Amino acid sequence: MPYAGILESLLAQVPGSVAALLVDAQGELVVGAGGMDDRQRLIGAYEGIALTIAARAARRTGAGAVRSLAWRHEGGTVLLAPLHDGYYLMLSLEPQALVALALRRCEEARARLNAEI
Repeated sequence: MPYAGILESLLAQVPGSVAALLVDAQGELVVGAGGMDDRQRLIGAYEGIALTIAARAARRTGAGAVRSLAWRHEGGTVLLAPLHDGYYLMLSLEPQALVALALRRCEEARARLNAEI
């Protein structure tokens, strides 16, 4: 499956990354790479709800499409990127990770995942 390879490549390109997940529209894990535990899966599902709400709000206000969403917290950062057909990419980062680099690499992974979906 090409999805796992794309996620593993993303983790290798972003120092301080913990886990990368491909999640479906219902919040279910499709495939993941890295430190996969129940915590990462739960974060992926709940953050997907926030991504959906942000995308709806952006459409309603005419702000355009949401390309990514970043949640910074004490334990690190979570990046989300919407994909085709309601899927989304989640990248979990340690506190010291470079968020700008991670966002750039997520954009590249997003394009590759969209081509496969």
